[in-house]
Amino acid sequence: MSLPEIDLVVYPDECDAFGHLNQASFLSLFERARWEILHRGPGMDVFTRAGAWPALRKTVIDYRAAAFPGDVLRFQQALTHHGRTSFTMRQTARRVRDDTLIASAEFVFVCINGEGRPVPVPPEFTTYMQPRRASAGEAQSLMVHGVNLAVEVRGEGPALLFVHGYPLDHNMWRHQLENIEGYQRIAPDLRGLGQSDAPDLGYGMNIYAADLAALLDTLDIDEVVLCGLSMGGYVAFEFLRHWRSRVRGLVLMDTRAEADSAEGRRARDAAAASAREGGAEAIAQAMLPKVLAPSTFTDQPEVVERVRQTIVKTPVAGIVGALAAMRDRPSSESQLPTLGNLPTLVLVGEADTLTPPDQARAMAQAIPGARFATVPGAGHFPPVERPEVVTKLLREFLESLG
Repeated sequence: MSLPEIDLVVYPDECDAFGHLNQASFLSLFERARWEILHRGPGMDVFTRAGAWPALRKTVIDYRAAAFPGDVLRFQQALTHHGRTSFTMRQTARRVRDDTLIASAEFVFVCINGEGRPVPVPPEFTTYMQPRRASAGEAQSLMVHGVNLAVEVRGEGPALLFVHGYPLDHNMWRHQLENIEGYQRIAPDLRGLGQSDAPDLGYGMNIYAADLAALLDTLDIDEVVLCGLSMGGYVAFEFLRHWRSRVRGLVLMDTRAEADSAEGRRARDAAAASAREGGAEAIAQAMLPKVLAPSTFTDQPEVVERVRQTIVKTPVAGIVGALAAMRDRPSSESQLPTLGNLPTLVLVGEADTLTPPDQARAMAQAIPGARFATVPGAGHFPPVERPEVVTKLLREFLESLG
């Protein structure tokens, strides 16, 4: 089972002269939530039973919004790092009535004995706090940087991280998740998309990439083969800027290295305005003819409808945030020649008009030693339109890595 959520009421004596919940009281609420979650699980004496005590060594709190007397705050908590004698907890507090994120925090603890010396973290605490592995086909929710990200994890072995495109979710990789054996397949929903939280603010390629790095930390994964499609490719380039040592192989699918042109930036802004006025349905109507191959419309109407349903369920805040992130992303062209020691595969749909095959081939040629392949009969979303072909090409690439 997932960890319980803890609801706590803000009382007047916890607030300052202006009626805001003060910072000292906020720390107290975070602490109460931690002890309450233990009370509901292994017991508040889980540490003392093991001759240990969790000594706080570091705290980082990000205050996002004000809380007032009478507000009910819902605390969610996760164990994000576990060492032999230390552990890190991440907590968020959201106001129940409007789901506003009030604050997020990260606490680093070291377990010590009565003499102040480090001792192992009690196994009973670890067992209770570590996230449950979801069953096959089920996404679990993990707290990362103050938001809950939905992520599906399958299999065992070297890690393969899938990063979906805009405005889809991790289910676009369904065939690959189910049919690529011998790898631990990890497919998150980026913030604002799919089943992940969609805050009003806090979007950017650097933020998406940092979310992925923190997610890997939470899953205790050091190194991945990174596979990004379209916007997921932009996120992959950003991830490489900061965490190149964590990538052992790269797949760039229906994406490009160039930044948006002035015309492209204007189009992003126009799409954001359309989303605000007409909702996700307006985005779906505008995008579908551009992202799917003509043969997909005639031969696979169920695929067209599945993609449409995914888009229309996307929160407007996530759509607008993603459009701004794509509009403002930097060029990654200078990165391409530096990727020569990183095994790379560039894939593109044969009928992709957004990132045409000639453009994808030029990108592959700029990466020393990169492989290039087209997917017949696919537009901008090959894993959805021609899943078997994409899975076969990915398997061949993964086998070449040894």
